[in-house]
Amino acid sequence: MKITVLNAGFAAILLGFSGTGNAQTNLGIPSSLAVQADSASYADIADLVVISSLIVDANVRNLRKIPPEQAVGVPANLQRMLVEADIVTLIRGQEGVAPRVRFLLDIPKDAKGKIPKLKKQRLFLLGSSVAGRPGEIRLSRPNALIQWSAANDILVRAITKEAVQIDAPEKITDITSAFYSAGTVIGEGETQIFLKTAKEQPLSLSVLSRPGEEKRWAVSTAEVIDESATAPAKFTLLWYRLACELPRSIAAEMVEAADSEGAAKVQADYNYILDSIGPCGRKR
Repeated sequence: MKITVLNAGFAAILLGFSGTGNAQTNLGIPSSLAVQADSASYADIADLVVISSLIVDANVRNLRKIPPEQAVGVPANLQRMLVEADIVTLIRGQEGVAPRVRFLLDIPKDAKGKIPKLKKQRLFLLGSSVAGRPGEIRLSRPNALIQWSAANDILVRAITKEAVQIDAPEKITDITSAFYSAGTVIGEGETQIFLKTAKEQPLSLSVLSRPGEEKRWAVSTAEVIDESATAPAKFTLLWYRLACELPRSIAAEMVEAADSEGAAKVQADYNYILDSIGPCGRKR
């Protein structure tokens, strides 16, 4: 039996929304283990979605301790558990998923050596299927869990919907070059910054300055910079890539400038972009 993928449509990201529609939230699961139900950031959820080929909404059914002799290398402050969970919804996964899954989880112990109660908790599990082992999941990270809440449900589905698109923004790995072009009048000019992405997807930034006007910056995902390009909306996957992956400064050797004034304008415009994007917001 396989559960089919449901549409991940959504109306809008609810800014500042704290979903408490599930009575099983805030039961002491540490943020080091799972993204929290009532204080998640877009970046914390996106970090997990973009690296996971399988995403499910599930209820924890049972947990069993793994004997120490079978958990070699696990630190003393962690307890390795075999977790069984019943699937509520498959959000991402081309091959479907079994109605019940199991996975290994290293859970932090408290000062008394106890672990938080996960049984009956509703969680998003983010990882991949294990080849040749139906019903087995390997988490993308040791803490690739997200507590269920109405707000988190919206975010997981919205980010997944963007991430599965053919032209989804890829990871930014570096700045390849940047230059400044002066305009025909004093105070007019344009900075262009070209970025390197994981799969060589074209990505560039531009800042246009005109006398008496506010600077305008834009991002282009085409080979040729489109004059209609704009800055990305906040809390979208493209915004996340820029906010969380852009270097904090441009290396001097990447700036193609004929003089120090041009190089200074590039750096100033790049700082303007970073300030406009705002902080990544990652909490863990």
